Amino acid sequence: MGPVPPRSARPTPHSGCPGWDPAFSQNRPAPSGRPALATFAPLSPTRPLAPPLPPRRARVRHRRFLTFVLVLVLAGAGVLVVRQLRRGPPLSPLRARIVAVAQGQVGYRTDPSDTYCNKFSAYWYAGTDDCGNDNLDEEWCADFAAWVWQQAGADVQYKLEPGYLNSNSASFYVWGIDHGTWHPVGSVYNPQPGDVAVYGLDTSAVSAVHVAIVSASTGNDAAPDVIDGDGDRTGYSVVEVGDHQAFADAKQKGAPLSGYVSPTPASSALVRG
Repeated sequence: MGPVPPRSARPTPHSGCPGWDPAFSQNRPAPSGRPALATFAPLSPTRPLAPPLPPRRARVRHRRFLTFVLVLVLAGAGVLVVRQLRRGPPLSPLRARIVAVAQGQVGYRTDPSDTYCNKFSAYWYAGTDDCGNDNLDEEWCADFAAWVWQQAGADVQYKLEPGYLNSNSASFYVWGIDHGTWHPVGSVYNPQPGDVAVYGLDTSAVSAVHVAIVSASTGNDAAPDVIDGDGDRTGYSVVEVGDHQAFADAKQKGAPLSGYVSPTPASSALVRG
């Protein structure tokens, strides 16, 4: 066995296999005449990196836009809720029929056209027989309202006596008092489609100027839309629409809205006078 070489002559750590040149690695080009070492890509992470966050200014604008949209949605929902509360509950089948029957008569005119000869009074056998046809002659706004209620299935008892519905407009006021369905203007009651609106009421004389069928409520602070029988805005004596009608559609134009009478389902046989 030969002599042990001195410490300085021993291979240095990491000297590798014979022929290793520290100046030759995968990070440096291979000298001429030597094969290049294989290079390796860095290891991929175990999961993809999150996308970079948008700039702060863009995030702020996005949040402001979402807030604006949310405010618009809440405001729109609030308007719908308020409108529904003002209109009241959904219409009952009876009220819906009343409005439909009344609307179906819009445009009706008396015959002869310059008289009060009408089919509604004739239905109740009320009025003067001087028309030369099947109509009878009398002012007929109350006869029309009673006819609409009766056709739609509301409780109607018509007779030319106190306590019954008849051609006297105030008969609806008395009917409402007797049946607990009278609602004076200024009360907390919100008029509903199908009600009968009473105009120019004089409770001491038990008289009224005009009545009309309520077709749409506009809230406690505004007069309702109505359908008038024996109106005279678009003709001598016709069935016509009145928007936000606060005064009578009759000869006495200044007669104010006095109150409303609500319908009740028919519970007894019709009585004709």
